[in-house]
Amino acid sequence: MTSETTRYVALLRGINVGKARQIGMPRLAELLTDRGHANVRTHLRSGNVVLDSSLGEAELVADLETAIEKEFGWAVPVVVRTGAELAAVIAGDPFATVSTDPARYLVTFLPEPPAPAAVDALPPADEGGGEYLVRGRELYLWLPDGIANTPLAAWKWDRLLGVAGTGRNWNTVTRLGELSGASPTRG
Repeated sequence: MTSETTRYVALLRGINVGKARQIGMPRLAELLTDRGHANVRTHLRSGNVVLDSSLGEAELVADLETAIEKEFGWAVPVVVRTGAELAAVIAGDPFATVSTDPARYLVTFLPEPPAPAAVDALPPADEGGGEYLVRGRELYLWLPDGIANTPLAAWKWDRLLGVAGTGRNWNTVTRLGELSGASPTRG
C-alpha cells in the first residue's frame, strides 16, 4: 500500500442473519489486515468494517468481495463509503426533525444511484406509513411504527429502485461515523 490512504466504511450485505452465511468478525478483520488494509475495525456482527486503504472505491469493493468469497465460500455484496461521505450522510439527515427513535430510522446504502425514472416512479409514502427519501446513493426510511409494523419497510426496494443496497439503523450509522473519525456528530 502507498502512504496515501483513505478511511472507508465497508458494509457487507446479508451476513450473520440466522444460521446461514456466518462470518466471524475477528477473522474478517484479520483477513483484511493480511490483505494490506490498515486500522481495520469491525462493529457489531452485521458486517460493518472501518479500514484505511490506498485502493479506490471500485478496487476496494472488488478486493473485499474476492477475499470474502475465497475465505468464507460464498459471494457477499459489499458497499463502501469514505469516512467523509458517511459524515455527509449524517450531517444531511433529512429526517432529523421527525425521527424520534434511531432504531426505527434506517439508511440503505446503495452501490450506485438509482435511475431517476425509478425514483420518480416510487409510490407515495402515505401508501406505506412512515417516510422515505432517496438522495444520491442513499435511501432514508423513517419507520415510526417499527420495521415489522410499517408497510413501507416491506416494500421491495431492490426491485423498485433497480439497485440492491444494504441497510443500517441510525444508531449504527452514527456509530460508524464516529469510528471512521469523520463524523460531525456524536448522535
